[in-house]
Amino acid sequence: MARHLITSALPYINGIKHLGNMVGSMLPADVYSRYLRQRGHDVLYICATDEHGTPAELAAKAAGLPVDEFCAQQHVAQKAIYDGFELSFDYFGRSSSEQNREITQEFARELKANGFIEERSIRQVYSVADGRFLPDRYIEGTCPHCGYDKARGDQCENCTRLLDPTDLINPRSAISGSTELEVRETTHLFLLQSKLAGEVEAWIDEHGKDWPTLASSIARKWLTEGLNDRAITRDLDWGVPVPADVWPELAAEGKVFYVWFDAPIEYIGATKEWSDEDPANRDWKSWWYQADDVRYTEFMAKDNVPFHTVMFPATIIGTRAPWKKVDFVKAFNWLNYYGGKFSTSQQHGIFTNAALELLPADYWRYFLMANAPESDDTSFSWEIFSSTVNKDLADTLGNFVNRVLTFSTKRFGESVPAGSPAGEAEQRLGEEIAGLLAEYQDHLDTLQFRKAAQALRALWSAGNSYLETKAPWMEIKTDEAGAALTLRTAMNLIHLYGTVSAPFIPATSATMRAVFAPGVTEEPGWVTAEQAAALDFVAAGTPFTVPPVLFAKITDEDLAAWRERFGAQ
Repeated sequence: MARHLITSALPYINGIKHLGNMVGSMLPADVYSRYLRQRGHDVLYICATDEHGTPAELAAKAAGLPVDEFCAQQHVAQKAIYDGFELSFDYFGRSSSEQNREITQEFARELKANGFIEERSIRQVYSVADGRFLPDRYIEGTCPHCGYDKARGDQCENCTRLLDPTDLINPRSAISGSTELEVRETTHLFLLQSKLAGEVEAWIDEHGKDWPTLASSIARKWLTEGLNDRAITRDLDWGVPVPADVWPELAAEGKVFYVWFDAPIEYIGATKEWSDEDPANRDWKSWWYQADDVRYTEFMAKDNVPFHTVMFPATIIGTRAPWKKVDFVKAFNWLNYYGGKFSTSQQHGIFTNAALELLPADYWRYFLMANAPESDDTSFSWEIFSSTVNKDLADTLGNFVNRVLTFSTKRFGESVPAGSPAGEAEQRLGEEIAGLLAEYQDHLDTLQFRKAAQALRALWSAGNSYLETKAPWMEIKTDEAGAALTLRTAMNLIHLYGTVSAPFIPATSATMRAVFAPGVTEEPGWVTAEQAAALDFVAAGTPFTVPPVLFAKITDEDLAAWRERFGAQ
């Protein structure tokens, strides 16, 4: 059985993330990690805050804090929110860690030794008003390809095209807004991607054929447009410094590595952090070096795809060392907010801290995965959100659990009733449940999350259909033993739901399991097809409790208040 290494795109340190960031990487990675653990796989889910580069320096400047202090505070703040969303990271590290610095510098040394890094004199934008060279992300302007007026000097986030600062129309300093810019000569390190293009293309030909179309098409677009050499150092005060033993002059000038050079290496760095922090953890290197028994899956939004499918693999290939490269890339489109983009920099949309202030995490987890932007961009609206919560979570699942347990308590007491032996209706239900469970598993195995959510809802709906058909509130008038059987079967469904729903709604699933086993906190195993068909998880006579309402309905008053607070246009 393969070990599963899972990473999600590193969230930038420049503030609390919005729901689009959550659904585009970290949340689906968590759902998949939880599912694999339940199936008995050895899983390592790694993530970290991305703390270098322009966004960190600009955000620290705006906050009036030294950049290292700002990053330390934001790491704690972000981790608290991810804990609130019940993201089950095995380790959540920091790209500013000593481990990442050491490994990044070692990668650079190996690339230099193999002839894939060279020094080049280039002409770079200098801001007279700021008195400094401007790294590409410190320059904003209009994209020459799509006309987006807030494009950065390295990439347009609207059309995803890579840019050089000199490509921008009407460029300006992101620090001061000054347009008093000059082009001066300076020296930087370049990763010679052009020399690695053939090897990268061969690798994508072999592995990318199994990726979703979104990921493979973006990677191939980059290759088709030509894999150009890339500057991998910047003039910044904060970052992984160029090693002085190899490039003493550049080190003396304070050059640091480009954030997109060191950030993907942090996946490895964070794994070493995990291992160093607790010696009981398996040797970190076994997950990354000569790791033939590891299946590596990456989760990210589409704007991150080029760096993970081309630049990072090129970096690894260039080291000539057997570091693990990704096996499967799960890419997502964008979740928009009423047709406009969620944006951290523009503070547009719903941010994760505000979401948790409104409702518990499971409301958001289920909604986001049920509407994940897999095949196309999707748009959040409060109307769709409230409809999904009310229909799927409150009515289909929550109401089923509440009415079964409440009715059984009133008529049979606080133990699972015995009743008649299972009959044809229960056999048909078991077969239906086993079939739906197989569909659910297949969609999770293939990382099709919207379809998995649909299959999960179908499992919940099957219980409601069974209950409506058997109608124990009528059945009990003429066949008390038959009504007891119906309720016992429904309680076994509640137990099953408490197990198989855990990847999507872990807190609610734990509440459902605690109905029959108060105080039990260990994570559940999976359910086999035979167990699903038998529906015999809780025996007659098992004590149970009636939990509080699992999901409160969203009212028209809630909807109006949230639309006004967050804007809906």
